[in-house]
Amino acid sequence: MAESPLQMTVRLRAKIEQRKARAKRWSDAYEGERPLMFASPEFSTQTGDLFADFSDNWCATVPDATVERLMPIGFRLEDGSIDQAAGRAWRKSECDVEIGLALLEALITGRSYALVWKPDGLNTEITFQHASNAVVEYVPGRRRLRKAGLMVWRDSGVEFATLFTPDMVYRWQRPTRNGGAWTGRTAGLSRGEPSHIPNPLGVVPLVELPNRSRLHGSPRSELATVLPLQDAVNTLWAHLMTGSDYLALPARAVLGMDRPVREIVDPDSGEVVGEEDLPLDRFRSDRLLWLEKDTARIAEFSAGDLGNYLKVIEAAVQHIAAQTRTPPHYLIGQLVNVSADALAASEAGLVAKVTERQRHFGAALREVMRLEALAAGEGARAESLSLGSVVWRDPQFRSDSQYSDALVKLKAIGVPDEALWERIPGVTPDEIARWKSMRNDQASAILGGNVAELFGPKPESEPDEPADELAEAA
Repeated sequence: MAESPLQMTVRLRAKIEQRKARAKRWSDAYEGERPLMFASPEFSTQTGDLFADFSDNWCATVPDATVERLMPIGFRLEDGSIDQAAGRAWRKSECDVEIGLALLEALITGRSYALVWKPDGLNTEITFQHASNAVVEYVPGRRRLRKAGLMVWRDSGVEFATLFTPDMVYRWQRPTRNGGAWTGRTAGLSRGEPSHIPNPLGVVPLVELPNRSRLHGSPRSELATVLPLQDAVNTLWAHLMTGSDYLALPARAVLGMDRPVREIVDPDSGEVVGEEDLPLDRFRSDRLLWLEKDTARIAEFSAGDLGNYLKVIEAAVQHIAAQTRTPPHYLIGQLVNVSADALAASEAGLVAKVTERQRHFGAALREVMRLEALAAGEGARAESLSLGSVVWRDPQFRSDSQYSDALVKLKAIGVPDEALWERIPGVTPDEIARWKSMRNDQASAILGGNVAELFGPKPESEPDEPADELAEAA
């Protein structure tokens, strides 16, 4: 029996609810909201909620170090040329800003989503969605062919859902109270507008941006490796700070002397009715103590060495760096006077990881821009974009002198100027097109003999001095 659109909506929404718990777990870890783990019951009973809000958060450093090097700056067509129309559509939807947020969420939770749609029926808009609000289902046995996509959100006590299929778009709503039933949407629609409409694109416009997708298995969060070591680091810091209360300062003991006491006097009779221990707070504050017995002596317990905790914490941080391919200087936080080659070698693992992510995310972004071209009614450009590539910023950070030296050497072996300009970090295709136009204008001015257009008019020379003045000066 075929599944109805409403049944598919309910089933995919249940899948989103199942993923919400995992997405929240990774999001909380990124924000440093982690309970104290690996602590004994005795320690937890003793400290209570003292360390409830404490976290030495490394879960934010690892994805941040990756996403700051993931920056798409353009899209190439099949012939290798830059698609200017795709660049305009990309900036018009402010994707140059929000792509960083979408990729960061994909690194944290394992996936995020991009929607290509015309909300007003005229202008194409690209928006990015969180993993707790969207899901894509694929045709069985074909991991790249999307069967359906669902988006859900809540507003003013009403839950909304939009189911995208290649043929139709189904729009639902239901009240959030008392578990109301799904009905066709009416909120936000004009009078007489149907709840379910044909899909003008002919494909599911919701695209998944997966992080490190495997042939078998779900996309994986970057924090899956970090979190156990993060919990261990938090517990070690808790033990260190708790032990510092007892072991950080030397302790002294008085031997061979009765403990200090004071008499308890009855206020009515004035008689001594007992004695009580004398508080030691006064001795601590005044730093003064009388030793009246000849046999009294003072012993001292030296302060404990808390450096062992720091050594274990440092080892855990080094394991995080090795397992996530994060440069050590990102985690240690110390500037080391090393050469440029040594610094590049230390970042080789991170650069290789970012390059790998560029392949996975680049395939999804190509599909997003293909849908944008289809929405614009340009089928040929859409086909060319699907066979093109994404232009990424160089993931290797280098100094200006290193880039300049490399470009000069490439120029010496005949690499064209346009190819050299593309290697300059942060240079967009629009800037390269502007440079080409400026170069052509400069060449036209030289060939046309209009040098004044380049350098300005020739300055007027000073008038010749009279001959008699020259002779006198001689």
